[in-house]
Amino acid sequence: MDLDALVAEASAILDAAAEPFVVGHRADSAVSKRGDDFATKVDLEIERQVGDALLKTTGIGVHGEEFGGAELDSTWVWVLDPVDGTFNYAAGSPMAAILLGLLHDGDPVAGLTWLPFTGERYVAVAGGPLMKNGVPQPSLAKGELTESIIGVGTFSADSRGRFPGRYRLAVLEELSRVSSRLRMHGATGIDLAYVADGILGGAISFGDHVWDHAAGVALVRAAGGVVTNLAGEPWSPDSRSALAAAPGVHAQMLETLRKVGQPDEY
Repeated sequence: MDLDALVAEASAILDAAAEPFVVGHRADSAVSKRGDDFATKVDLEIERQVGDALLKTTGIGVHGEEFGGAELDSTWVWVLDPVDGTFNYAAGSPMAAILLGLLHDGDPVAGLTWLPFTGERYVAVAGGPLMKNGVPQPSLAKGELTESIIGVGTFSADSRGRFPGRYRLAVLEELSRVSSRLRMHGATGIDLAYVADGILGGAISFGDHVWDHAAGVALVRAAGGVVTNLAGEPWSPDSRSALAAAPGVHAQMLETLRKVGQPDEY
């Protein structure tokens, strides 16, 4: 596969989807999902539009957040999140994005993250460099957690599950002792793109959805960053979490997580 050609075709498809994305801002909930999650009409329409165009143009199947589709263990598969940050999008916040990753035997070999409201377009293929609005970006330098802004995922303190709310609070508390610059953007894909761009020194995702992570993992790796799960194991489509950061910062964040202990202790 010619990754550069595939990414060029995918970029044109996302450009075409950016207009309805912007027009649909503040869209109401259309489909209720687990808990208080939901999808808007725009989520559904963009997933159909982008998915159909990708299959027709590239011949590669698409696995989307809303409709599923091609199997994730396919040799080649696009992974699509039509609206990353749906709550933000529905509320009128500009912190929302379209995420598209390309997996080859489970490895994210290309990533595209479009932020239509801010005009930022991030693209990367395996080996780098990270491209921002068509311009190559420098590789990430080794950083320090004390000097970094850190993105963290949203949660309820009383939630249970794999990473209980009390565990997440403990993680934030311990991180705040080292860096007072914690940020909660409510859009995992944007956090990962901003790590790749050097805006954030690192980001923690307590989620397990491959469509939230695939594009951003490709971006961070291409930029010279490190991505694992919260246990420090290499990220894969089966990972139930993600820890992405610049060199140096990742190791310091991982050490902070180890100080907090195991989630099942909370």
